[in-house]
Amino acid sequence: MTTQAPGMRDQIAGQSVIEELLRLQQAIPPRSGFARFWGYSPLAAESVAWYRGAQGEIEVGRILSRLPPEWRVFHALPIGKAGADIDHLVLGPGGIFTINTKHHRGKKIWIADRSFLVNGQKQPHLRNSKFEATRVTRMLRERMPQLPTAQAVIALVSPGQITIRKTPDAVTVLDANYLRRWLLKRPIVLAETDLVELAAIVDAPPTWPAPALPLTPNLMAKFASLDVDVRTARTRRTVWKLLSIGTASVLAVFVGLPLLSRAVEGFITNL
Repeated sequence: MTTQAPGMRDQIAGQSVIEELLRLQQAIPPRSGFARFWGYSPLAAESVAWYRGAQGEIEVGRILSRLPPEWRVFHALPIGKAGADIDHLVLGPGGIFTINTKHHRGKKIWIADRSFLVNGQKQPHLRNSKFEATRVTRMLRERMPQLPTAQAVIALVSPGQITIRKTPDAVTVLDANYLRRWLLKRPIVLAETDLVELAAIVDAPPTWPAPALPLTPNLMAKFASLDVDVRTARTRRTVWKLLSIGTASVLAVFVGLPLLSRAVEGFITNL
């Protein structure tokens, strides 16, 4: 019985983001019992964006896992410098897709041909996505020159209103909930024999730059533990907030009734 050598297929959705999140959290002292009781978040201020990013990439990974077997999906592929990576690389009959996940929960998204605004703030998402697709196209064509151009996609997780004033050039932007359907509707451009060869190239670690940081042991177990702590703290804060509102309401009733009673008595006396 033979076993497969480790490959890029073993990378998990959100791996690079979770690595950075856990690295940042190492510098944070454990919460006290008091902090836990009152629901103080275990996340450092600089960790919040990484935590949300991890949530988004995990969600898109879950969506991509439901693609048919003729589609191959890779996650957190290192590219460029300073730990930059491709969130998801999808290979299928419809082509090659570099998918950039953006978790902008409840925020307003405004898009034009060269502009990407989140709650009115300009973001470099379009430029970065184009760069990733161009880089992947060049890398893979060095080994398979006949390959089609990689298509850049931005998958938005839980966005608020999305306004596309003008469709961006060379980048598809869509709600992650429609990603699977959109991929399956792409016209066929790659045969299965090409996909087998291409997947082997992508799976080979030498195809990609070495990761900036070594893999953290028990990565997902540590993230799951942190995730439970974050959710528990959020629940506690909500409970305390509701109790505070309830207590204030009760006090208002007990304090307000005597005042109201005296006001009524005074009014009657003056009649």
